[in-house]
Amino acid sequence: MMRKVVRSFDEWRAAARDLIGRRVAPEYVEWAGSEDEGDLFTAPDAAPAPVEPPAAPGLLLPRAFVEMLAAAACYSAADRWAFLYKLLWRWQRGERELMSAADPDGARLHNMVKAVHREEHDMHAYVRFRERPEQAGAPRFVAWFEPTHDVLPQVARHFANRMGRATWMIATPSATVLWDGERLHDAPPRMRSAADIEDSGEALWLTYYRSIFNPARLNADLLRSHIPSRFWKNLPEGAIVPAMISGAANGDRRTGQTSTVGRRGGATTIAVTPERAQPQRDAPDTLDQCRRCELWRNATQAVPGVGPKKARIMLVGEQPGDQEDLQGLPFVGPAGAVLDRALAEAGVARDQVYLTNAVKHFKWELRGKRRLHKTPAQREVSACHVWLEEELARVKPEVVVALGATALKSVMRDGGATMSAVMDAPFQHEGRWVVAVYHPSFVLRARDEESRKQAYEVIVAGLREALKLAPARSG
Repeated sequence: MMRKVVRSFDEWRAAARDLIGRRVAPEYVEWAGSEDEGDLFTAPDAAPAPVEPPAAPGLLLPRAFVEMLAAAACYSAADRWAFLYKLLWRWQRGERELMSAADPDGARLHNMVKAVHREEHDMHAYVRFRERPEQAGAPRFVAWFEPTHDVLPQVARHFANRMGRATWMIATPSATVLWDGERLHDAPPRMRSAADIEDSGEALWLTYYRSIFNPARLNADLLRSHIPSRFWKNLPEGAIVPAMISGAANGDRRTGQTSTVGRRGGATTIAVTPERAQPQRDAPDTLDQCRRCELWRNATQAVPGVGPKKARIMLVGEQPGDQEDLQGLPFVGPAGAVLDRALAEAGVARDQVYLTNAVKHFKWELRGKRRLHKTPAQREVSACHVWLEEELARVKPEVVVALGATALKSVMRDGGATMSAVMDAPFQHEGRWVVAVYHPSFVLRARDEESRKQAYEVIVAGLREALKLAPARSG
């Protein structure tokens, strides 16, 4: 087995040409993207792979095939170099069917190329340059993007052609590229997120964006299909669009459509007011229609609970976070990742528990470019309790795990309930067991490693206790 370390398509092409020339089969080559990659059984000085003499003739590849290989080399997959060499090996052996999407390897190649081209298109569309003060020097414009695939070099060439001699920088989590007005320069990561960029003109842009937004013309489904949720967090307007969408769906659109009813120029007067022109509507009876408190106004959507129709264990959190608000699912953000790890360690299958929140809309405040969590008030918890009661009646869990103080207050219907009074042991409430533990976000906010470890262990222990208390259902 021989080991090849390559970091780019050009390095891979040179190594692959040499290996093909010596007729080294794919199963005798281990490919790695860095010196640190590899398995326990392969070393740089491992025994050489079997070589079939005589040397193979020079490679003659059609241009279309080379372009597909170059594109697929940008696809983020641990085995991409090995897969590309497998394709090259098959081509050299005369297996031309690999160019067809009907071939299994050909289908994967086509899918990789398609995904890479889509990522290039998305980066062209959603990279947002922020202007730096002229006195700050180069680069004049800075952008942050989080690509799924390694498309930064070709995207950089696109912007170099588009932006002339203006200096700029595009930063990603793994690399940075700079344009000095004449040449592109590669650099290691220089930023951690879009929050590292200061832009004095951004407030003006957001004011303009709000002024041109027409709620009566909004098609939210089309907007979400064109701009996936992963891009919103790094767009300047991403902080205000969710509230604008929510407002359009829940009143602003209606106002925009009827604001001129009863008024028009000329002598004729229409004897009807905009308010009377509104259609009669029944009181809200579904979660997405809920107006029991004001949180719906600034949320993208209500986030219902998810899980089996009849679950033995129900986990109740506080409220949706930023990612939950955008995706419409509970516990899919950073706190959800902590919860997933705790569930696994406790031996509780996530798909066997019901996950929900005491408050169904995201309460937040804008801090710079980020929507930061804001604790719901007790009146908001109380207003939303009707939906938790509906879930409890429908799912009928034997055990409810209250994740944090807000969840505990909602489950107990007691604004004075405290975690310290009930965390020591499970207790019975309204015919079911209740286990109180920290919310997973508390682990993320803890001040030091020891505190994080202690809070996490409390969550795991509580989940294990819930599993013991919940009897298995037959049938």
